Amino acid sequence: MSQYLDFVDPNYKPKSKDLICLFYLEPRKGISANEAIGRIAAESSNGTWTELTTLKPHIRKIRARAYHRKGKLVKVAYPIELFEKGSMPQIYSSVVGNIFGMKAVNNLKLLDIDFPKTMIKSFPGPQFGLHGVRRFMKIPKRPMTATVPKPKVGMTTAEHTNVGYQAWMGGVDFLKDDENLTDQVFNRFRNRVKTCAKARDRAEKLTGEKKDYFINVTAETKEMLRRANIAADYDFKYVMCDIVTAGWSGLQSLREHTQDNKQAIHAHRAMHATFTRNPKHGLTMLALAKSARLVGVDNIHIGTVIGKLVSPRNEVIALEQEMEYNEVEESFSQGILQQSWHNLKPTIPCSSGGLHTGIVPDVLKLLGNDCLLQLGGGIHGHPQGTRYGAESLRQAIDASLEGISLKEAAQNPENKALAHALEHFGHEHPV
Repeated sequence: MSQYLDFVDPNYKPKSKDLICLFYLEPRKGISANEAIGRIAAESSNGTWTELTTLKPHIRKIRARAYHRKGKLVKVAYPIELFEKGSMPQIYSSVVGNIFGMKAVNNLKLLDIDFPKTMIKSFPGPQFGLHGVRRFMKIPKRPMTATVPKPKVGMTTAEHTNVGYQAWMGGVDFLKDDENLTDQVFNRFRNRVKTCAKARDRAEKLTGEKKDYFINVTAETKEMLRRANIAADYDFKYVMCDIVTAGWSGLQSLREHTQDNKQAIHAHRAMHATFTRNPKHGLTMLALAKSARLVGVDNIHIGTVIGKLVSPRNEVIALEQEMEYNEVEESFSQGILQQSWHNLKPTIPCSSGGLHTGIVPDVLKLLGNDCLLQLGGGIHGHPQGTRYGAESLRQAIDASLEGISLKEAAQNPENKALAHALEHFGHEHPV
């Protein structure tokens, strides 16, 4: 056991360049906490199951150290020399590589990562971020809006484009593909981009508002970059990537490519719950989202608290703050480390998953105006159709910003779309 205990040092003082991880840990029966956390620090840096004759002093010097434990939470510090700067795949191969399969632990969860300044400076971060997107979309203050044409797969290109056009005409800012719509036979990618570009141009001319599209380019990396070029050729300012299924390598390649194309990235988190949902094992959405902000996504889904997907209130608030703030204070018991982003541009938090007009005020009370509201069924399920569903969303936002209840706003003859939405959806929270 001595080789593992060498990686436990309660007297260690982290250096400013150390990368810090916060873990939740449940050791296997018969394994002490120190033995278990020593294994974590060892396996995720430069230790192994036996003593080594090759472990020279200069190698031992850059070992990870578990240095602060309270209850089932422990901090591990990793010297910066252990990492390849600017490589998120290598960071994850290190700090979450083999450790979750170790027999010495029953449960292990990476709660948070504190990235040091030198690591942050090795990544580009968002190209536009919250304020840059507001500028090119000419939306200075109100929450931004998006919608996925529903059903999310199965519509022809013409059907998809018409639904998107109606949504744009009703006041939605962004059309959005869902996670599993890419280049299927019923709705080819290039045709969808081409026809939606024409619909966008017409909607912009008639409404006087900027319109854009989170186009899902997710694919094999070279194909993904080719699709981003197609979107750029039709003057779309955004692409969308399923960041978990595409992986860090794919996302980093896309971020580098979009720098030249001057495109923002909408990050969809499909598949994240396979490892974030279990409260005792895996890694948190907070760690995933922070890493995505560092790589450089401009938007990311954070949940709703009150929608159809699992998204606890404290998690959603923590994600919103981590995406928008420049400085985040530590809350050890809540699994949150301090983080200074050193003026990295803020990522826009996207609230989605079972939202409808009747609960818009609840979301805005939680997140404020600096967010993106994405409604699918809450728009296309409107009894009078997509355009009225979109109008009802904008009317609900306007009422909320003016401090008027939706019930009162719905009495205005100009807000018939809102009135019909409230009659249909009420204020129920979907499950």
